[in-house]
Amino acid sequence: MSASVSLDEFWSLSEYVARHPGEQERGERFATRVATPPAPPGPAGGSVRIALVYPVLQTSSSWRRTRSTIRQRLERLGVDVEIKAYLSHPGTELRTQAEQIAAAVETDPDYLVFTVESFRHRQVIERLISRKRPKVILDGLTTPVRTWGETQPFLYVGFNDARSSRLLVRNFLSNRPGPERYAIFYAGQNAMHRTQGELIRLALAGESEKVLAARYYVGSDRNRARRAAIDLLSRDSEIGFIFSTSSEIALGVDDAIAELGLTERVSTNGWGATPAELERLRKGRLDATLMPMSDETGIAIAEAIALDLAGRAEDVPQVFAAHSVLLDRTATRKQIAALKRRAFRYSR
Repeated sequence: MSASVSLDEFWSLSEYVARHPGEQERGERFATRVATPPAPPGPAGGSVRIALVYPVLQTSSSWRRTRSTIRQRLERLGVDVEIKAYLSHPGTELRTQAEQIAAAVETDPDYLVFTVESFRHRQVIERLISRKRPKVILDGLTTPVRTWGETQPFLYVGFNDARSSRLLVRNFLSNRPGPERYAIFYAGQNAMHRTQGELIRLALAGESEKVLAARYYVGSDRNRARRAAIDLLSRDSEIGFIFSTSSEIALGVDDAIAELGLTERVSTNGWGATPAELERLRKGRLDATLMPMSDETGIAIAEAIALDLAGRAEDVPQVFAAHSVLLDRTATRKQIAALKRRAFRYSR
């Protein structure tokens, strides 16, 4: 992977908040709405048509859960909702996704919820946010695009990548002291996965005993991750840890580690707390995994739409960043069950 990957084209969440007075307070009020039972923001709920363009056909069920959560939350807010979903494989069907955006726009929805799978779609998004209909919600991105200036999407929503990366790095440094070579496997060149990997790299940049040996782009593809890990570990016997930035990568890397008989020396992390990841965590084959509070993103999308319909768009923050909780090998079944109930309030 090219070493030229940069985060300069995006505002970090903290930078954006610092440059936009009122965003932090607005975000805190909005976060309270997300965390509490639904309360209609106005006297009339109305009706709404939503188009979802999502890469959902993968191990993680988060995208499907989001669709269900949006519907249920809006209904409880008194809004009649019609949702049309356009689904594809992550990272491999960019033309299909572009065609799906065009097809979705032709149906004239009120809101278009789109996952930023590639910035090859950037011009399409720019045209949509300029024309202001449908209103665009970017799911999976919490770092606003600098060059869009004040012409931004209606909402950025996703998980707090900076906090998640810090949790993984803190766990890595705590459990694996001393000198070590490590690698980072990126799930893609899209903004979301590139940010995850780069935040890990930057968080470890000042750790002189930890040496970044390699960075790989493997896509959201378990088998490609397995092959890349086999190649890396066969060439560099001193690698001790591979950072994974998606559930698919974590499973593929762990497959390779087991295949090479290196489970006692080499490890990786999960990213998503899928059932397969939790099983491998329980068996000690993953150091840790991140459990996203999955329904928070769908609830946030629903709450933003309800506020907008009630004429309260000024109460919607530019960015909503949901939380993830780190689970390590000490996590008990009881703790995991409690977190699942919290994460899947609507979609369990």
